Amino acid sequence: MSIAPTGCHPADFSPAYARVLDAGRLTLGLMTPLVRARGQPADLARETALAARAGQLGIAALWTRDVPLIIPQGSAREAAVLDDPFVWLAALAMAAPDVAVGTAAAVLPLRHPLHLAKAAWSLDRLSGGRLILGLGSGDRPEEFAAFGLGAAPETLFRDRWMLLRAALAPERDAGARAMLLEATGGFIPSPAPPWRIPMLAVGTARQSLQWIAANADGWATYHREEARQQGRIALWRRALIDRARGARKPFVQSLALELLADPHAPAEPLELGLRAGRHALLGYFERMAGLGVAHMLLHLQGARPVAEQLEELGAELVPRLPALAQGAA
Repeated sequence: MSIAPTGCHPADFSPAYARVLDAGRLTLGLMTPLVRARGQPADLARETALAARAGQLGIAALWTRDVPLIIPQGSAREAAVLDDPFVWLAALAMAAPDVAVGTAAAVLPLRHPLHLAKAAWSLDRLSGGRLILGLGSGDRPEEFAAFGLGAAPETLFRDRWMLLRAALAPERDAGARAMLLEATGGFIPSPAPPWRIPMLAVGTARQSLQWIAANADGWATYHREEARQQGRIALWRRALIDRARGARKPFVQSLALELLADPHAPAEPLELGLRAGRHALLGYFERMAGLGVAHMLLHLQGARPVAEQLEELGAELVPRLPALAQGAA
């Protein structure tokens, strides 16, 4: 059953949509860099080798974050050095030619939508339609000050989303053309993409769920305790009924994960995720798929080497995903 947004057929989208978001079953992605060193850039050779292996093991997508300034944040005060997301994802796309790549998320208030459109269109074209464009409003006030935001980030997000959508539209209607002409002083950027690049809202993006349902091609949010996540999915469904005429749009969830070497280890909570052996993790995936989660974005962590966790995911869990029935999101 299709989960295409209102007015769009799945065939209207780039290949990444069907591969990751409309597969009819739960798919898995990985947050990159997979190995993070505090205060150091990622090792490109190691990361591209891991990306290639992830593709061989059936991982559907590789994701990265957009942090323009390296500002420590969170309980761990992590300060890993992150490369520009589009340059970084281009390298991964070349290393893993069968895997989609995605931003989770590009900070829309800090990026001019016409620059962002060109970066997105270029990466999508060079990767053969494998980009998923996740967009967020940003969560570091220091970045807002450094970039001299002249308006509230929530307002900039909405305004820039609309211009970005118009710039990336494969067929620009009168409204899109008028918006582009006004923004550029009379110029229509060309050429247009051959298909619709999926645009996901990541987190709340400082918007209402109703706005996201009406305007985004899907919603990516964070891990919550299962009963709470079931409630969020119910709210998402209600918003789609109210604002998107009941269209089915994908629900994407991130998960901080420590896959333990003991396959029988029970699941224990982590901040924004779980620590578990593979049997408990498979049960969790089955329940989330049943609730309607289309894609699970894994952030591998813990003392066990990431390469070992990746191999176990690929050998023991990815082959079982086709049997997990996806509920109606």
